[in-house]
Amino acid sequence: MAAVRSAAVAGAFYPGEAATLRRMVEGLLPPGADRRSAIAVVSPHAGYVYSGGVAGAVFASVEVPAVVVILGPSHRPIRPLFALMNAGSWETPLGPVPVDGSLADDILAGLPTAAEDASAHAREHSLEVQLPFLQVVRPRVSIVPIAVSARAGYADLSALGEALASAFQTRKERPLLVASTDMSHYISRAEARTKDFLAIEAIRRLDPRGLFDTVLGEEISMCGFQPAVAVLAAALILGATRAELVAYATSADRTGDDREVVGYAGLRIF
Repeated sequence: MAAVRSAAVAGAFYPGEAATLRRMVEGLLPPGADRRSAIAVVSPHAGYVYSGGVAGAVFASVEVPAVVVILGPSHRPIRPLFALMNAGSWETPLGPVPVDGSLADDILAGLPTAAEDASAHAREHSLEVQLPFLQVVRPRVSIVPIAVSARAGYADLSALGEALASAFQTRKERPLLVASTDMSHYISRAEARTKDFLAIEAIRRLDPRGLFDTVLGEEISMCGFQPAVAVLAAALILGATRAELVAYATSADRTGDDREVVGYAGLRIF
């Protein structure tokens, strides 16, 4: 029997009731947005009341294809550097999202540091919170979920990018890459904005090595910088020529407390 990954943060990060969740997501998608075909996006993964506006702006700005590959940081230790699911589905209150097993297998075949490990995804929220947006924007979407270990170095992430790009080459319709990340954590709004835009500028330059070095060198607490590095590496191979900032916000926009904030950035890569 194929594995079913149950929703872990429904009712916490986002509404647990289907109609309420759908209304909320639809309200977070800006009407009349300039939808374009994109290679990749960067989207935040906090509670929707904090980062949902940024995520909504991102997913309203791109044409979402039938298959989406989501890379998110694992906030808990996992065994493989890159943990995939290659069968089954993910449940949200909006229904099941099937895993594209053939694409997952192609990625696994090209990357010795990746492994099938459903347990790595059981409680991780960074991929799950992207799904309701995808389900509303593209009903019947399929995914390949990839949890990225904090142990992954630049060479590992570059190899992941190469494996993703190689697996995409055989696809008639190219999947969309999603890098799930929040930006700076628990510093002042002014400091968060300064640090976050150092990382954002590296993404805008399409510079995966620069992003990796900037985050470590400037001690930016960007939890998903490693997924973003891998996505940038893949996007370059796939022909990316530019990246745009779609939206930026901090938790202070919701709470009014600018002393300790979390930053959220949304970008699209063409």
